[in-house]
Amino acid sequence: MEKMFTLVMNPAIVSVIILCVLCLKKVNVLLAIVVAALIAGLLAGMDITNVMNVFISGMGGNSETALSYILLGTFAATMAHSGFTDKLSDKLTKFISGRKFVLLMLLTLIAMASQNLIPIHIAFIPIIIPPLLNTMNSMKLDRRAVSCVLAFGLKMPYITIPVGFGLIFQNLIADNMVQNGVPVLRADIWKSTLILGIAMVVGLLASVFITYRKPRVYEDKPIAGLTEQPKPCSRYTTWVVITAAVLTFVVQLITHSLPLGALVGLGIIFTFKVVPKDKMDHMMNEGIYLMGYVAFVMLVAAGFASVLKESGAIETLVTTILTLLPENVLVTSLIFLLIGLFITIGIGTSFGTIPILAVLFVPVCAKMGFNTQQIIVLLAAAAALGDAGSPASDTTLGPTSGLNADGQHNHIFDTCIPTFLHYNIALIIFAILGVYLFA
Repeated sequence: MEKMFTLVMNPAIVSVIILCVLCLKKVNVLLAIVVAALIAGLLAGMDITNVMNVFISGMGGNSETALSYILLGTFAATMAHSGFTDKLSDKLTKFISGRKFVLLMLLTLIAMASQNLIPIHIAFIPIIIPPLLNTMNSMKLDRRAVSCVLAFGLKMPYITIPVGFGLIFQNLIADNMVQNGVPVLRADIWKSTLILGIAMVVGLLASVFITYRKPRVYEDKPIAGLTEQPKPCSRYTTWVVITAAVLTFVVQLITHSLPLGALVGLGIIFTFKVVPKDKMDHMMNEGIYLMGYVAFVMLVAAGFASVLKESGAIETLVTTILTLLPENVLVTSLIFLLIGLFITIGIGTSFGTIPILAVLFVPVCAKMGFNTQQIIVLLAAAAALGDAGSPASDTTLGPTSGLNADGQHNHIFDTCIPTFLHYNIALIIFAILGVYLFA
């Protein structure tokens, strides 16, 4: 009984529950994360001044990501101002020709490519999605289906495909398993996580063809960053914008720096006068409007994660639960997955969750007789759980940034809850199935 009370009152558990409740009550996500971080620190016995110091210093953990989003948002704004996005939207609309499932399939492929083929992550969303909103409205397409499609494309590739962000994620799993006493080849990770990719596909199909297949009516409202009349886009402008986009991608690959790539792209846009230099301040303001909120949420999410780590709440949580583990392998697996879900829902990053979980999970799993494939599935699923559905994850913030460009898409009820239900439930079921099959 004492251990159960300690578990329920763990600062990590309490703060994440409060975060979710505040979000469901439509409290601003950024403010909800700050409140949750303060509560976590105070419950862990930290001085409130120390909590804020740790929180603010921890925000630097996502500083590069935040800067990337601001600069890429500015890049998206310049593309819109040049007329390129209007031209692209027009061509996509003609290709789609009113077929909503063709649009959903196309968005799925684009989102997947943003993780592996052209690893720009969510930067494509403010470029591609806002110009298509009126087209979606005419088809009465439920934007909750679109948020599920985009979340699938942002998440499934890094779980299963060892290229781009997937290579980073799977290398993290392999490195942390080796560091914690379980030898594994990096090339073998995807063979075990493939079953999790199947889970994501099941969730995708359920969202598109079952849950959100019915028409939903939206009003045609003004869209941020777009004018009512399409802007002309000359061939010269088109080639300069395409060149800027390609060089942004190339510089990112060579330097491994997304902000540097975005700066190169912006430099080309302004140097070749696709957008006049006197519009530079306006474009920066547009970029901050498009992606600034996402960037700040990522910053405070890193601060929240830092408070949880500094307070020792996560380590205490896992240690307490490990003492309560039953001998049943499948029940134990479920408990591991739920721990990962709680942690990732709070801090919003599956990549950052891997080192936290591996230190405690891997040795215990090995001691309990789990084989290498089972440990891979559990660690990957536990880390990935919550990425879809977390109010602080770029997997949910990205889709909302594009779909809410006209103010008709709620972050919690139209992105977080739909993606949580369709992907986290599927991942838990298939992860446990994987543990059973790999036994």
